[in-house]
Amino acid sequence: MADGSSWQREGRVAFTYPGFAYYQLARLFTVMATEMQSVAVGWQVYEITKRPLDLGYVGLAQFLPTILLFLVAGHAADRFNRRNIVALCYAGLALASTILLLLTLSGSHSVHAIYATLVLVGVVRSFNGAAGQSMVPLLVSEEHFPNAVAWAQTVFNTAVIVGPALGGFIYAIFRGPTAVYATSMVAGAVSVIAISRVRLNPAKREREEVSLGTLLAGLRFIWRQKLVLGTISLDLFAVLLGGAVALLPVYAREILHTGPWGLGILRSAPAVGAVTTAVLLAHRPLRRHAGTTMLWCVAGFGVFTIVFGLSRSLIVSLLALLLLGASDMVSVIIRGTLVQLSTPDSMRGRVSAVNSLFIGTSNEFGQFESGLTAQWFGTVPAVVIGGVGTLIVIGLWAWLFPELRGADRMVSQIETVEQIGRAHV
Repeated sequence: MADGSSWQREGRVAFTYPGFAYYQLARLFTVMATEMQSVAVGWQVYEITKRPLDLGYVGLAQFLPTILLFLVAGHAADRFNRRNIVALCYAGLALASTILLLLTLSGSHSVHAIYATLVLVGVVRSFNGAAGQSMVPLLVSEEHFPNAVAWAQTVFNTAVIVGPALGGFIYAIFRGPTAVYATSMVAGAVSVIAISRVRLNPAKREREEVSLGTLLAGLRFIWRQKLVLGTISLDLFAVLLGGAVALLPVYAREILHTGPWGLGILRSAPAVGAVTTAVLLAHRPLRRHAGTTMLWCVAGFGVFTIVFGLSRSLIVSLLALLLLGASDMVSVIIRGTLVQLSTPDSMRGRVSAVNSLFIGTSNEFGQFESGLTAQWFGTVPAVVIGGVGTLIVIGLWAWLFPELRGADRMVSQIETVEQIGRAHV
């Protein structure tokens, strides 16, 4: 019994740090708010236009600010207090929900006003991604950081489970997006209160002059570390091609013949698989064969994308999305651990900004890619082609980056990358 209790305590060690616990509480509410908002926006836009391409524009509106601002966001995270940046970002997300609420109450049927609000969301997420990712190593010890990464992903995906399902049910019950936006606004306010309780003790960082060299330092750092480059670029292209989330409103309405509640459950399914995997890895972290495990799991992501694309059954579709999320979580945890622990604190904001750009490209721009290919080829062929593309990427990356195949122990790989990082900074 004592051994079991010790095992459980070790599995939850990250939460013994108060700053980490408050930060995860804030993330829980803000991600729930944005996920509820995403369900409402997707259903509302598709009801207005009936075009899959317009769902792609939803992702594009949020992605463009990321690609334009990631260098500035990274430098800001390395120059200013990261906790304050995150607090302002959470307030900005709550403001976006307020604007969408007011637009809906005014009776507006313009998707352009919705897109403009989503551009604001994209700006906020650009700064939040750089500051938030680089803040976590300051909240826990390096020894417990892999555990913190696993739990951070658990919290994130728990919110991704609850948020879309809750948003879909609220949309269905109140017959429209108004109540969803109002709930998102309140949840966003709670996240601002929670993040204000975080006390950050940042490492001393020298103030660097703003120049093209300092702005591009994160890109140069990643380019020199081939293991990190291969890891994050694999995630970029695999998820970019295999992303089917943008087309879920079409699947829910026209292929699986369900309503907003079904859309909410479909959006939640990948996160259910992800949470299960993240909790397992928090208690049973990867010890050996990290690289090959990641490659096989990303291949699984592609296979389950194809299964979802061909499915006409709600149950089969939910199962495919659940396994898809479980497969994706392995690469997320490996990437998150390697990137943060291999980077000096003085550069974490800029490196995190590049990582956020890759994530945004795979997610938001992936939504646009899915909407565009669905417009060209049809919804089902677009998803299946994307899944096949993911499998092709896996083969190419296994050949181009032998460092991925050779990555064995997570700890030893982290130590190796840290040594490389110190040599180039």
